[in-house]
Amino acid sequence: MTIQEAIRERHSVRRYQEKMIPSEVRAALENSVEEVNRETGLHLQLIWEEPKAFKPGVFGYGFFHGVRNYLVLAGKESEDLEEKCGYYGEKILLEAQMLGLNSCWVGLTYRKIPGTYTLDEGERLVLVAALGYGQTAGSPHRNKPLLQLADLKENDPAWYQDGVRMALLAPTAVNQQKFHIEHKGDEVTITAGNGPFSKVDLGIVRYHFEAGAGKGSFHWK
Repeated sequence: MTIQEAIRERHSVRRYQEKMIPSEVRAALENSVEEVNRETGLHLQLIWEEPKAFKPGVFGYGFFHGVRNYLVLAGKESEDLEEKCGYYGEKILLEAQMLGLNSCWVGLTYRKIPGTYTLDEGERLVLVAALGYGQTAGSPHRNKPLLQLADLKENDPAWYQDGVRMALLAPTAVNQQKFHIEHKGDEVTITAGNGPFSKVDLGIVRYHFEAGAGKGSFHWK
């Protein structure tokens, strides 16, 4: 499966099977998390077989079922912490998709369970993402009209069109899609609007755009 195929196939899943994730799949994801942490200074952590954070009945909305595994996204407080969590968190979730797992970004509807993860001095937990084998594969989200999200034109280069198409598939908080993409030549700008976790969304959208366009085709403004 290519990264583009993983993007097309990955949808938010809230209900999971009672099925253990094999040790080889866990090891592959742990290696990816360690690599990200080493390269970026983030403090991503994978939590396995811990059901309390998503215990039924804790929240009246955003209901989850059967979640026992999740990715913790945290790091030292900085101006770009949330964007980095979005960018590199989506990288891990797409790798999970390629390994046969489903996932869902979770901003609020979970409990922080003491002792399940660690935060070093000056670090902050931004959000988590549920992982596991979904009861279904989820379904595509609805998109806003394309022209509200990008300045795409028929004569735009193929790399830009491909980047925009992948960006439109990016998951965003409550499907708000509060971003806009535009370009001038090979210079691309993505701006984020106001809203919950909009900076996390910006990182996710950036990762999707790069996966579609190819990093060597453009540069960020």
